[in-house]
Amino acid sequence: MKTISKAWPNKNLVRKSFPIVGMHCASCAKLIERKLNKTPGVISANVNYASEVATLEVENHVKDGDLAKAVADAGYKVGTNIEEEKKKELQNLKVKIIVSSILSLLVFIGSFPEWFSFIPALLSNSITLLLLSAPVQFWAGKQFYLATWSGLRNRAASMDTLIAVGTTAAYGYSILSILGITKGTYFDTAAVIITLILLGRFLEAKAKSHTSDAIKKLLGLQVKTARVLRGGREIDLPIEEVKVGDLIRVRPGEKVPTDGEIAEGQSSVDESMVTGESIPVEKFKGDMVIGSTLNKNGSFIFRATKVGSETMLAQIVEMVASAQSSRAPIQRLADIVSSYFVPIVLMLSVLTFTIWFDLGEPVRALINMVAVLIIACPCAMGLATPTAIMVGTGKGAEKGVLIKDAEALETAHKVKTIIFDKTGTLTLGKPVLVSFAGKTETLQIAASLEQGSEHPLADAIVSGAKERGIKLLKVISFRAISGKGIEGIINNKKYFFGNRGEKNEMVQKLENEGKTVMLLESGEKILGYIAVADTLKEGVKEVIKELENKGIVPWMVTGDNQRTAKAIAKEAGIKNVLAEVLPGQKASKVKELKEKYGVIAFAGDGINDAPALAASDVGIAMGTGTDVAIESAGITLINKDIRSVLTAMSLSRATLSVIKQNLFWAFGYNVVLIPAAALGYLNPMIAAFAMAASSISVVLNSLRLKKIKI
Repeated sequence: MKTISKAWPNKNLVRKSFPIVGMHCASCAKLIERKLNKTPGVISANVNYASEVATLEVENHVKDGDLAKAVADAGYKVGTNIEEEKKKELQNLKVKIIVSSILSLLVFIGSFPEWFSFIPALLSNSITLLLLSAPVQFWAGKQFYLATWSGLRNRAASMDTLIAVGTTAAYGYSILSILGITKGTYFDTAAVIITLILLGRFLEAKAKSHTSDAIKKLLGLQVKTARVLRGGREIDLPIEEVKVGDLIRVRPGEKVPTDGEIAEGQSSVDESMVTGESIPVEKFKGDMVIGSTLNKNGSFIFRATKVGSETMLAQIVEMVASAQSSRAPIQRLADIVSSYFVPIVLMLSVLTFTIWFDLGEPVRALINMVAVLIIACPCAMGLATPTAIMVGTGKGAEKGVLIKDAEALETAHKVKTIIFDKTGTLTLGKPVLVSFAGKTETLQIAASLEQGSEHPLADAIVSGAKERGIKLLKVISFRAISGKGIEGIINNKKYFFGNRGEKNEMVQKLENEGKTVMLLESGEKILGYIAVADTLKEGVKEVIKELENKGIVPWMVTGDNQRTAKAIAKEAGIKNVLAEVLPGQKASKVKELKEKYGVIAFAGDGINDAPALAASDVGIAMGTGTDVAIESAGITLINKDIRSVLTAMSLSRATLSVIKQNLFWAFGYNVVLIPAAALGYLNPMIAAFAMAASSISVVLNSLRLKKIKI
């Protein structure tokens, strides 16, 4: 048994997940879930029928063998090589369908000699029909009996129970007819129903396999080997043997083997597989690279910083898989209905038989009972929510929007207010040179002086000058003046650059715009002003405008003073500002606004944002943020694009719309067709076809999410 384990915040608990083979309906999942929850040491268990994965929170002493035994006791098994097992299961199912189809066709033709006058009399013989239908009933239909027996042992009933009871009733009635006890044979009904149900399961399994395409696509991106520099030479190693600290060479056109930091060289890297951003990103020495991204045109050597399960791709796969196997709040209704559904249907079928039998219609009593049993399938209800969640979270991953759990995906479209942390979320999180007043020489001298400075704003000024193609000059007698600025001599002339406290009209105007202003002077003469600021990210203004158009109230929270905060907010188009908020106060501010507005989202990226992310209904972490912030969030934007906030909300809205459609048709199908079957308006064979069609239609409707534009 292979499980994926992850430490829980409580060190005594771990999270485990593993695939399960053999489930055929939502009732199967509920039975396994119940058995797992009764296992000592299991705190909670969730079995997802659509993804066929069990997710558990267990005490750390619980052994995998105990969990596997609980699954086996329920009549199912834990998957090891799940892909191979699914292929084998589908192949076996395919063989059964082919054989059953041939035998069922012969039985059907033999059952109606008045329609098919050309057939030999032997084919219409009751004994022949019994022998032809027996393999369908007891070989192809064996799985229904095994599941029914397992359910009886665990005092539970499933869809398999309904099929086993219904087809056995038709088959047994036909045997009694041969013995002269009853009149009429229905071997064709039993055989065709089993064949149609198996065909439906095959088509459903094929359709369901596409709901996990996102995971398969991500796994297919993983690099198999790396060119590692060891002992003065380059050697190709399996990716499993790469260690943190290894130097790895990447040539043009190759994929980056694992996460790391460039130590030598430069290139442009296509990161679209992770971020959804199609434009390649320029990378230089000191920049981070992501495993499995594509190196375009340069060659570089990087130092591995994360390997194996710690890489970003592995974390993305784990997060998507976790979200796909999680349960959305809206699913509770379907779960409650499914838990009572099968027993109620069994009682309805008995009632149907009794009423028709009392009316003097024993044959119709049998047929209508079988129709009720066959049409009442809880599969569509069981698939309605999880298939949509699987496709929706996969769609999000392709766009650089990682959904941590189904609840976050469901809640995002209900948000009435969203609070943005300023630094690193609305803004770039680092100062940049935004303007300077004076000659170009002013910037040249200021940047030259800042070459030797360790001040946080120095890099912004130097980088700004270089971006403008300005050549830096040699500085002598450089000196930093604490709290004031720096001075130095350039071309035999002494300059001072910094803030002496003077406030004229220009300085006041720039500072009112939230900019940090420094002046350059020589002697008593001011040569010019340079303004540095943390600037808004691209797309912020359009995001704020679109949120307001949707009736969502945007807020900004920051530790900056009122003047700077209001300046940034005005530029972004945000009317509501919380300024001078200490890191520890952010969560309480979230709670205050939650009471006022209702469902609230918080978008942030730093460690100090983690409590606020957790306190909100939907936490949105920027992918540039810390692991702590991402762990506290329900949604992570790894593409670094603030516009993905709108993408996440659109995805939530589209997914919930599909879920509601699925549930409507799943419930409506049973509400309409069960009475129709009980009243004799539905042939059992048509019921079998309709039952299969309902499940397939729900899966296909969920797959529509792949095509939506978000």
